[in-house]
This record gives sequence, structure tokens and C-alpha cells, in this order.
Amino acid sequence: MLKVNSKEIMQGDTFLALKGPNKDGHDYIDEAIDNGAACIIATHGEYPVKTIIVDDTKTYLANYLKDLYSDKIEKIKIIGIVGTGGKTVTADIICQFLNNLNQKTAYIGTTGFYIDGKKEKLSQDTPDLYNIYELINESVKSECEYLILEVSSYAILNRHLEGIKFDGCVFTNLILNDIQNKEEYINTKVEAFKKIKRNGFAIINKDDPSWEMFSFPQNNNIYYGKKDSTYNISDIKITYENTTFKINDKQITINLLGKNNVYDFMAAYSLVSSMSFEDEEIDEATLKLHAPDGRYQNIPYKTNLIIIDYAYKPNTVQSIITETKSFLKGKLITIIGCKGNEPIENRNLLGKITTDLSDYVIFTTDNPGHEKEEDILHDMTNNLQKDNFEKIISRKEAIKKGINMLTENDILLILGKGHEDVQIIGNDKIPFKDYDEVMKIVK
Repeated sequence: MLKVNSKEIMQGDTFLALKGPNKDGHDYIDEAIDNGAACIIATHGEYPVKTIIVDDTKTYLANYLKDLYSDKIEKIKIIGIVGTGGKTVTADIICQFLNNLNQKTAYIGTTGFYIDGKKEKLSQDTPDLYNIYELINESVKSECEYLILEVSSYAILNRHLEGIKFDGCVFTNLILNDIQNKEEYINTKVEAFKKIKRNGFAIINKDDPSWEMFSFPQNNNIYYGKKDSTYNISDIKITYENTTFKINDKQITINLLGKNNVYDFMAAYSLVSSMSFEDEEIDEATLKLHAPDGRYQNIPYKTNLIIIDYAYKPNTVQSIITETKSFLKGKLITIIGCKGNEPIENRNLLGKITTDLSDYVIFTTDNPGHEKEEDILHDMTNNLQKDNFEKIISRKEAIKKGINMLTENDILLILGKGHEDVQIIGNDKIPFKDYDEVMKIVK
């Protein structure tokens, strides 16, 4: 059997030496041979077992996997989700939508690999080429009709999707604030839309300034946005209970909160509405939608609202707080920390953004890794102009304090960890989930 991980090699296997951004498989050839590899496929070198030298091991692997799985790939429709923000929520909503419409659907992305509600953790948002094909194969074996795949720039750049064609792609948006090589970043996003099968669909957010870059004449382009779109959005109204708006003058109510979720929903709605479903079926499926785990996940509490979100970078934190304030009726309390090994300037910027935009902030622990929690909190709060904050190292106690501060029509934002179910402190992964801590108090 052909394998790309030297540690998984068993007697008689073939080891393919892949070169990645951080590791080179050629450095692990000796280990593969020691573990029983009978054949080595590499770009250079001489070894004491059968050796095949090729120009590019990644191209070899792509062709090998394509031949091995080609008949299976044809049995499933693959939909790629492309963009800077909203990929995970959009992918999750599409997966929910299709499953609610009795189209068995699998999902690969930031929060894991899902089939039938069962979750398998992944080491990265878009797994490597070898694992992608294995997950596609697993989806086909489970008789899935669709596979929803979050497509990161990293995955395109490192050829994790080599040889894979999409039945359709969705473009959410481009946010370039924190991107160093903007041209490369944009080109990798656009590349996914060049991998759409002829006459496959492209669902495009027309309100994003970059929308034209994702429109290719060979694709079936479907647009959503505020005007001149296939599906026009208007009259957005957000409450603590739900969000209402119109699509082409049709009234819609969703159990998701906020403008960002309207756009993520619109991507999914544009997709299923362009398929052969009846309006009544789509309306019924819409009512069953809920916020993905840890992604603007809302929990009503008395007259108040608690929202858990994964936002941890300055631009996304600012966006989330601004969005929340657009429908805030009381005070806004924000709980936030900062991961270890983040630049100090980002930490202080997070401190400034949250104290400027919130009524009160509780700074606490996120995933400090090998850094001291006290040092991270010092970096976040040093030289802040406002004093509307406190520091509580225990995230559990911070959440308890935040909930106890709620009075009438307030919102508590708990940011940074979202769907994560562990805290990384030193080398330890300690079980911890924001949602679970909240529910212990409010249920």
C-alpha cells in the first residue's frame, strides 16, 4: 500500500516522499525503510530497496489517487467554500440545508469532518491531498450525495486539492487587512473557481468589491447581494430572538442572528434555490437551521443574550462587536483572551478595540501555550486609555462573572475559542468548552 507518513509504514508498503512547507518526506525515508517499506518513490537519492525517481512526488500522488478513486469521486458532488470570512458558517449552513432537504451531505472544514452528525477532528482546515481523497472515499462509502469542503488559500497553495474538480464553489468575501502577499492570496482564492466543472455553479457575493474576479464565463454564475443580483437582500431586521429580511420581496425568518449570518445564509439559500427543490421544502428546511458550534452561537438568558464566537484576531473581533452593537438594547460585556505566541501589538490592539467598543471587558485566558497567562493579560491591558475592564485568569470564573453581571437586555460576548473543546496550557490539553461552561450556569 502507498503511504506518505513514515510512521504508518508496515512491511511491504510503498513510501512516497512528499515535500511540504515545513517538512520534507525525503528526510524520513530511512525511518520508512526501517519500518518495512519495500519501495521508495522520491525525487532524488539512492536507497537499499526498490526506488522510483519522479520529477514531482505531489503530481505523482495526485495522479495515483485520481486513478484509484476516480470512479468514487464521480459518485459525489463536491462544493468548495472560498473566502476570508464566513467559510465555516456558510459551509455548516449549506450542510444543514442539504441534510434537511434529505440530501445526505458530509462536511470537511475548520471544525472537523462530519457525516450523520458524527465529528472527526482534523489537524488542519483543509487536510492534505492524501487525506482529502480518503475522506472523499469515506463520504462515498457512507452514501453521501454531497461533500461540502472549506477551501483555504493554504490548501490551494500547497496543492492539497490537486486533481479535484468542483461541482460548484461559493465565494463569501475577501478581507485583506492582515494579508502580507495580497496578490498571491487573491490568486489562490480565484484558482478554486477555475477548478469548477464546465457549467458548474459559482455562488458569488456581489456586495464584495472583488466579486468580478470570481465570475468566469464557463461557470453558471449566481449572485446574491443588496442589488442587481440573482437573489436580492433587503429590509434586514435583527432582534435577540431572530433575524428577518426579504429575498426578492419574499419574507424570510432565520434563527441565526446578525448581518454576517444573513450573508452566510444567502450563499446557502442561493445554492439550494438554484437546485430542483420546491419553495415549500426550502422554507421548511430554513426553519430548522441553527448557528454552528461556536460561531455567533446565541443562548437566550432571561431578557439577555449570550453569544459565543471564535473571533480572536483584531479585525474579526472589531467586526463581531460592531455587528452586535447594531441590535444591542442594553449593555455590552465582552470576555476575551489571547493565544500564546501572538504579536504583542495584536494583543494591545485587541485590548483597545474591546475596551473602546464594549461597556465592560473581562480579559482572561485563551490558549496560552508555554507563555504565562499574566504576561499575556499584561500585554493586552498595558497603557489602555479606558479603565472599563478587569483581569480574571480563570476562564471559567471569567464566564461566571460575565453572566452574573447581566441585568436587563444586555449581551455577553465570549470571544476567542468558539468551538474548541480544550485549553492548551503548556503541553497539556485541558478539557474546556465555552458553551458547556455557560450552560452549567444558565440551564
